[in-house]
Amino acid sequence: MPVSNGVERKRVTTSHGRYYSARIAAQRRKKLIVIQNIRRRKGSKGLRTSPITLEKARISEREALAVLVGTQIGAGVLGLPYAAAKVGLIPAIGVLIGVMALMLGTAFITLRFSAEMGGAQMSTIAQKKLGKAGGWLMYLSITLMSFGALLAYVAGMGQVFSSLFGVSETVGGVIFWVLASIVVYHGLEASGKTELIMSYVMLALFVGVTLMLVPHARLENGLYADLSGLLSITGVAIFALGCHTIIPDVYKGLGSYEKTKRVVVLAFLIPTAIYAVFMASFLLVFGRGTPEVATQGLETLYGRIGWLTGNLIPLLAITTSYIGIALAQQSNSEEFVRLKRPLAWGLTVIPPALVYFAGIRNFADVLAFAGDTGDMLAFIVLPLLIWGVEKIRGLRARAEEKAPRPLPSP
Repeated sequence: MPVSNGVERKRVTTSHGRYYSARIAAQRRKKLIVIQNIRRRKGSKGLRTSPITLEKARISEREALAVLVGTQIGAGVLGLPYAAAKVGLIPAIGVLIGVMALMLGTAFITLRFSAEMGGAQMSTIAQKKLGKAGGWLMYLSITLMSFGALLAYVAGMGQVFSSLFGVSETVGGVIFWVLASIVVYHGLEASGKTELIMSYVMLALFVGVTLMLVPHARLENGLYADLSGLLSITGVAIFALGCHTIIPDVYKGLGSYEKTKRVVVLAFLIPTAIYAVFMASFLLVFGRGTPEVATQGLETLYGRIGWLTGNLIPLLAITTSYIGIALAQQSNSEEFVRLKRPLAWGLTVIPPALVYFAGIRNFADVLAFAGDTGDMLAFIVLPLLIWGVEKIRGLRARAEEKAPRPLPSP
């Protein structure tokens, strides 16, 4: 392969074709990024790609998977058992699988259009497909979702730090906000390595909690059905499986459509399996009396050990979600509003902190607000609308091509 400035370049291709061009420019911290130009041919039914020259992917597939899974497994997993207790085990698992299938479909839509536009963020995709109004609607819905989620995470971690270290909730919130926001500022590479480590620890804790609950499980505790709680479990499941905003960053970090697609599939299957086991474990032990923050119930069973485990899980789960969501919103503002990194970072992480310090700290209510508004619009409604509009345009284009042309006048 040719060598430029002493750096060997390797070629990355995909089965959808080959991506054209790309130029590699030296960036701060001696990192190189890839600027991809993807050209769609008239009448194309899929991604048509040209060669990308890529010096080095910023993140590995394991790190990419950790970022996506870490973004999903946050506060949502702590509320899922409580929401499941309102409907019963079988309906809850059915809703979870259904929501996962729908969200995976819209994740593929996001990935496809982002790849076609060289790794564009969701707001840019919406603007190019739905016009300027669509772009701003997507940006504002993501901003609303991110703001509510980050505020809830700071509030939740203030409680966790207070319980673990004996400080006030405000001091705990400040400590968490500072540490997590520093990781976000340093970008995807730092986030991938951080979340990879935390994801392994968190997975071990989930396995440990399940084993702790199994001896106390009774099948009859979860075998009931109450459909009045379907809306609640659906909303929490949507929030718990939302990772769409980080998909463009992961795609750019991997530099490959096919690799990203494989990672996205795993990023939905793994959390769904974890959620199902987690819900079932708590529901079969506590039944309709499942605590609002599920892990709090461990203290009643195992005392001090249960208390420690019950705080470590939200510590890791909320931290990984904070990093993923904040990173995606930061990138969204850099691209769509064309803000520089410091300003995009500040507008992402500072407003939730200010509102938290002003006294709005109701974890559950803020989380529900974020899920019922921004998540639904950004992760389901708008991606489906983009796909539908593009489908209609394709059908019209094919119809125009097949339409008979008028004969020239003699």
